[in-house]
Amino acid sequence: MDDKKILFSAVQPSGTLTLGNYIGAIKNWTKLQDDYNCIYSIADLHTLTVKQEPALLRAHTYELTALYLACGIDPEKAILFIQSHVPAHAELTWILNTMTYPGELTRMTQFKDKSQRHCDNVNMGLMDYPVLMASDILLYNTELVPVGADQKQHLELSRDLAIRFNSRYSETFKVPEPYISKVGAKIMSLQEPTKKMSKSDANINAFISMDDDTDTIIRKFKRAVTDSDNKIVMSEDKPGISNLLSIYSVVTGTSIEDAEKRFDGYGYGDFKLAVGEAVADVIKPIKEEKERILKDKAYIDKILADGADRASRIAYKTLSKVYRKVGLVPRAR
Repeated sequence: MDDKKILFSAVQPSGTLTLGNYIGAIKNWTKLQDDYNCIYSIADLHTLTVKQEPALLRAHTYELTALYLACGIDPEKAILFIQSHVPAHAELTWILNTMTYPGELTRMTQFKDKSQRHCDNVNMGLMDYPVLMASDILLYNTELVPVGADQKQHLELSRDLAIRFNSRYSETFKVPEPYISKVGAKIMSLQEPTKKMSKSDANINAFISMDDDTDTIIRKFKRAVTDSDNKIVMSEDKPGISNLLSIYSVVTGTSIEDAEKRFDGYGYGDFKLAVGEAVADVIKPIKEEKERILKDKAYIDKILADGADRASRIAYKTLSKVYRKVGLVPRAR
């Protein structure tokens, strides 16, 4: 790799991604791959903390790969691979587990939330999720990790484990820093704008799927919750309008200030329609390109195999160093 900083990010193939996932993560990735050495992973091992239908998981993994490519991820510029194709992720997790305290994991907000939502399947993987995430990051000497505000806790553990290992065994891991987009990093529900947009929301009008067609997108935005005011301004006491302004700003590349000026005097109905149309204009070509790519599984398999080879070379160089430092005997060749 050259002297560009290394950036790592991963998304779970647990179903169709939302507009929030696109704005908060994948949209930025296409820009970042020009400025950083980017490593992008499809985090299939992470999905197993919740019960999965095997055939659906495989389908979702291909769909997510196709979506990455449709959004502009260039496998010539960035490394794109499936997490389970590089066993070093699971191997480093065991080493880091021996340095992680139970209290650190039970305090994790995501563990608490998922334990409540999946009370019939509170498994060790659910608790250990942040350690696997730390392995994902630390294997690649990652310097920057794009994270939403709700993921900073997991990144903090990655930093703590890197520092803890370095202190015990000498300098080994780089301590990663968060990369947080200033605008649109957290897109909220269209129906409850104080909550993050989520594909698991029981109300299908609360989120925009990257597979939604134009009519569905427009309909969902028309039903978006606003307030009784009628002023289109960014304000803490107007979460619905603020969320719509943020979405419009990101998908059109317009500043919040310019968006406020453009829609000054507009009624909420016209404003919501304009936001919906802007979003549909972005999603439609991505959806069409994703469907085209999905028809060529051999092409996808080749990209994933090449990505896994490139990722493995970096990952196993790090893991070999870790094994040596903790005292494990190297296998004779």
